[in-house]
Amino acid sequence: MAQVARLVNELDPMPPGLVERTQFAVAIDDVDDIDIEVARWADNRTLAGVRGGLPGTITFFVGDLTVMVNVTRTGERQRIDGWLVPAGAHGVEVRVSEHGSSTTTADEGGRFVLTEVPRGTTQLLVRMNADQSRTVVTPTVDL
Repeated sequence: MAQVARLVNELDPMPPGLVERTQFAVAIDDVDDIDIEVARWADNRTLAGVRGGLPGTITFFVGDLTVMVNVTRTGERQRIDGWLVPAGAHGVEVRVSEHGSSTTTADEGGRFVLTEVPRGTTQLLVRMNADQSRTVVTPTVDL
């Protein structure tokens, strides 16, 4: 078994930073409630595109909420334009590993913009305005 483990580690090693990315994904310090809903990718092909380069538009969904973001690189930073359905003045937080977070509130049409967001392992949290106890978190994505 030791030889099999060595062979697996040589041929298919754990990706660098996997442990750190996983810890970041589950460490949501400032959410008081335990009822966090985890959004899913709307299209698995998007996930592959994100890993390969500039992500462009990414869509997540959970229950009745759809989160669509468009990412535009601006030098060493990025601009995130987003839309929430259903629309409303929902709180949006963008967390970036090792860079903290940025927050904003979507307008009544569900649109939000964050500029000068650092690049790195990123996760969005949406706090639904109509139900303060409902928080939705997206999977992490490297932007």
